[in-house]
Amino acid sequence: MSTQPAPAPLLIACALGIEHLALRRRDRGDTGGPVTVLRTGMGPRAAERSVARLLADPAFADAAVLATGFCAGLAPGMHPGDLVVAEETRDPRSTVACVGTELLVKELARILPGRTVHTGPLTGSDHVVRGPERSALRATGAIAVDMESAATLLSAVRSGERPVAAVRVVVDAPEHELVRIGTVRGGISAFRVLRSVLPAFYEWHRNVLLPRR
Repeated sequence: MSTQPAPAPLLIACALGIEHLALRRRDRGDTGGPVTVLRTGMGPRAAERSVARLLADPAFADAAVLATGFCAGLAPGMHPGDLVVAEETRDPRSTVACVGTELLVKELARILPGRTVHTGPLTGSDHVVRGPERSALRATGAIAVDMESAATLLSAVRSGERPVAAVRVVVDAPEHELVRIGTVRGGISAFRVLRSVLPAFYEWHRNVLLPRR
């Protein structure tokens, strides 16, 4: 009698304690396999190191990796609580294509009806982006920016063949800049949205799993 291989795990990476808090759920539902939520720490270097360290464990050799948390929207008309599903992540070193974007958009629209979901390139930065710099990044074609997604996905694909994706919640936007996350209504709205996204991640995981080698 043949034994079915264990499903590949899902690694969900975020940077901040408030993001990790939003993603901690006791009821995981049908996840399609083991799920680990990793708090990497802030910034691209911390994200890259944390993800590489975890993926070096043979138990995560084929893990699907999804970067998530908050981001800054770049396009006019974006609002706190909007969702960004990356078609690719970019930083000065590389561009990483995301897998299963259409499925994520569909599931997020189902789970969070009425929430706007944006798709396009998600760019990386090593600092918080403000004012004119936001316009300069928008001119490159990117729709949002954060400090960890590009580094997370680059580290993931360097560690081996695996499906990767990035989903972010807009916490500030050109017309809605925040001083600190969680201190105004926009931050609270983004936190509540992030608390609701896990079922979409699980559905993505079930559909992009690679067979164990």
